[in-house]
Amino acid sequence: MTSVISEKPTFLQSKIGGLPRPFWALWSGTLVNRLGTMVMPFTGVYLTQSRGLSLTAAGVVMAVFGAGSLVSQLIAGSLADRIGRRATLSGGMLATAVAMLALGYSTTLPAILTSMFVLGLVIDAYRPASSALVADLIAPAERPRAYGLLFWAINLGYAIGMTAGGWLAQSGFMWLFWFDAVSSVVFAVLVWRAVPETRPAPSERATGGGMRQVLRDRLMLGFTVMVLGNALVYSQTFTTLPVAMKLAGLSTAQFGVAMAANGVLIVVMQPLVSDWLGRRDPTRTFALGVGIMGVGFALTAFVTSTITLVATIVVWTVGEIVTAGIAGAIVASLAPAHLRGRYAGLFGFAWAVAGMAAPLMTPLLEVSSLALWLTVGAIGLVTAVAGVALAPAIRRRAALNED
Repeated sequence: MTSVISEKPTFLQSKIGGLPRPFWALWSGTLVNRLGTMVMPFTGVYLTQSRGLSLTAAGVVMAVFGAGSLVSQLIAGSLADRIGRRATLSGGMLATAVAMLALGYSTTLPAILTSMFVLGLVIDAYRPASSALVADLIAPAERPRAYGLLFWAINLGYAIGMTAGGWLAQSGFMWLFWFDAVSSVVFAVLVWRAVPETRPAPSERATGGGMRQVLRDRLMLGFTVMVLGNALVYSQTFTTLPVAMKLAGLSTAQFGVAMAANGVLIVVMQPLVSDWLGRRDPTRTFALGVGIMGVGFALTAFVTSTITLVATIVVWTVGEIVTAGIAGAIVASLAPAHLRGRYAGLFGFAWAVAGMAAPLMTPLLEVSSLALWLTVGAIGLVTAVAGVALAPAIRRRAALNED
């Protein structure tokens, strides 16, 4: 009798092995696209310095961009289910390239407003299609790891792209627009050539329903409220946090150094823990991560120096790492295959709403720093409690969808 001894996977294989080649094409395209994401972090500077807009006019332009982003995810999710994941992703990236260049060459306020609205519509249109592709390509047990690796690629590319963008901007803002446009085209071509269309065939798709069916799913709506809570907490990083730290006496240089801890921790830790986190109950894990984020932001009320700010950033970054990849896997487990794009679109819509609502919390700073950060912390903890309550129902739905 012969016995077969299965080799234990190596450390590297356990972190990145076993995922299909189309996923890595999607991952590579995401990384390239984020490496080229140079315009958005510097949009306010570009509008005021290069185009001479007032702060009020620049604010209106950014609000128009937000309006486009608000409806983008719902439209893109429907397109991913109707015309296909690959076509929606590639088309969205090509449209992003055109909109980027149009914005870069726009000189009048009406042209800038139009370009920014279109850019808001298309720049993140790839997200529902990308999320649906991962759900289509990857087995349920491996989805948290796959979504986590995409999250890692986004953060790695963004960190490098933003740093490079700061240097390039000194040579002229048009370099940023061209780099962003080219990276978008590369992403579109890579997906079109290397990623198969995974949308269910017409014979496998249920008839009717559409977005109405998604909105009738009370479990998905409940989880979307959780996502909104998570997004409201996280969105403080680029809305109220910089303002609060300025009021606390920290310079922009000190704030930038402290925030670097967030990127370093994610780049170093995310690939190491994704597989381990993926073996836990996803909703409880997500709730734990949001709870940790809430605690980290609540502690911001007591920041008085760069060191104490770094300490709070480390806490909420740990929570961010715990949640990364988990939410996408939960959405995929809740969605029927033919509606994965729309479910992912509703998920993205919650983030867009949070992006517009988060700045509305700034007036709490006029009351006190304690009022703002305890409110943010409370949102995180309430969201965590909601996750614990929803976990059994989400686990049952996931089991049904896997059968």
